[in-house]
Parts: sequence; structure tokens; C-alpha cells
Amino acid sequence: MKTILLVCSAGMSTSLLVTKMEAAAKEQGVEAKIFALPFSDAPRVLEEVDCILLGPQVRFQKAAIEKLAASRKAGAIPVDVIDMRDYGTMNGKAVLATALKLLGEYHKHKREGIIPSLFLILQSIKITFKGYYLV
Repeated sequence: MKTILLVCSAGMSTSLLVTKMEAAAKEQGVEAKIFALPFSDAPRVLEEVDCILLGPQVRFQKAAIEKLAASRKAGAIPVDVIDMRDYGTMNGKAVLATALKLLGEYHKHKREGIIPSLFLILQSIKITFKGYYLV
């Protein structure tokens, strides 16, 4: 079972998205525990989750959450920001797909021996040098 945490300002707007994601997971036969918490409560559940998605309204907290996620006793976990359009339309199916893709890519790279924190950094930025992408 996959455990997905949605982080937002107060945990209220995201609760509707949780319901839509749970329905999408059930429809697709995906076993997932999905819940939402405000940013201030996220650190207390880090050891229990497999993936963290941030609501667009708290995207500025991504670096702080990534740092916490990388320092877990159980090992680092992937963190990303929910697409603003998917969040605004409460598209549970698309947000679930994002989480599952993030989990799949993360675990694939972890199996291949890429350092998890490096993967998270490279995933969130693209560095160019004289017009060439290094990532």
C-alpha cells in the first residue's frame, strides 16, 4: 500500500482532492492511503508516508519539505508540487497519476543506485551551460 501525503495551508481545500484521489485509486485498483495535513503538521508524519505532494499555495515550502524528507530515518522520499490546473479542477485522477509516477521514478532510480537526495534535486531543476542541458 502506498501512503501519499498532501500538504496545504490549512488542510481544508485539499481534503476534497483527497476524496477524489481515493475514488480514482479505488477505480484503478490501487491500494493507497491518502491524507492531507497543513504544512505545520507534516513533519510529525514523515516516517509514515511514501510520497509528499504540496498544494500550489505552499509551493514556496518545497525546499523545506525536501530537506525534511531527505533526513527521514527510513530514507528519503519524493516531494513535488501539485499542478495548479489539476488542483484547481480537483482532478483526483491526474494528481494520483502524478504521485504514482513520482513514486515509480523515485524507486526505479533508487534501485539503480542514484543517491535519492541528488535525484530529488536534479528532478526539480534544470541547469543550462551555453544552451546545453546538463540534466
